[in-house]
Amino acid sequence: MSKAITFSEYGAPEVLRLSEVTAPEPGPGQVRIRVRAASVNPLDLKIRSGLMAGVVPARFPVTPGIDAAGVVDVVGEGADAAVGDEVLGSTAGGSYGEYALLDRPVAKPGALSWEGAAALVAVGQTAFRVLDQLGVQAGRTLLVHGAGGSVGTLAVQLAAARGVTVVGTAGERDIERVTALGATAVRYGDGWADRVRAAAPQGVDFVLDASGAGVLAESVALTGDGARVVTIADMSAAQHGVRFSAGGAEEDGRYLPELVHLAAAGSLTLPIWRTYPLADAAQAHSDLEAHRNHGKAVLLP
Repeated sequence: MSKAITFSEYGAPEVLRLSEVTAPEPGPGQVRIRVRAASVNPLDLKIRSGLMAGVVPARFPVTPGIDAAGVVDVVGEGADAAVGDEVLGSTAGGSYGEYALLDRPVAKPGALSWEGAAALVAVGQTAFRVLDQLGVQAGRTLLVHGAGGSVGTLAVQLAAARGVTVVGTAGERDIERVTALGATAVRYGDGWADRVRAAAPQGVDFVLDASGAGVLAESVALTGDGARVVTIADMSAAQHGVRFSAGGAEEDGRYLPELVHLAAAGSLTLPIWRTYPLADAAQAHSDLEAHRNHGKAVLLP
């Protein structure tokens, strides 16, 4: 038996419980890891609360979590790893536990911390995917809504490294940090579109909405074409002729090797706001729901 966080009904963070569970066994191509760090993502909160029930129906009890880093302790047939390897990746069956399964493990360099490795997986792949979907090119201008968040932080850095001019909306406390990442930072809130126009008189070619703050209509007006706007956070996308981008199993690990290389080399930074023991997963969810975090939250089983 092992310990994991589970929930057996939708609800507030308090439905999360530290439970005794049977450690999962890897199938073909999978590895089991002894989890050293598991990232807490906004999607975890939406699944736990029931907001995603129509898209991702739960089969209770559920162990939350979609990415982790740890040490391989059991290898399934045909898996591309060995016992003792330090790896990271997207999990099959949840990551908030002492053990988790990875379908496509990626080697963790020694230069990358456990917390940094776990934090990078979902948000890094999301940032990479959306930039590819938009077709962002050097010499063009990209607006990132929520540039102070984890996906926004990585998208700003990846785009700037490609020679893209980046404008990012952010809260007052994130303005200085977003600027340091290579973007022209503007304060979000009423009048944001006018501030963006002033910051980018050459116009805006593409928009990545990582905020879900009701910015799609004005974003389409800025670009002149809904096809140049992608959101990962606003479910009203279709009403504005905008794409809603969600990852799938077919891309798991697709971008990870390059992301890991960049992070290990110091070319990508992703702030870790706080780490929690596994038993405090409910507190981590509460902190994220209250927007107390200033960077990633990570569980340390």
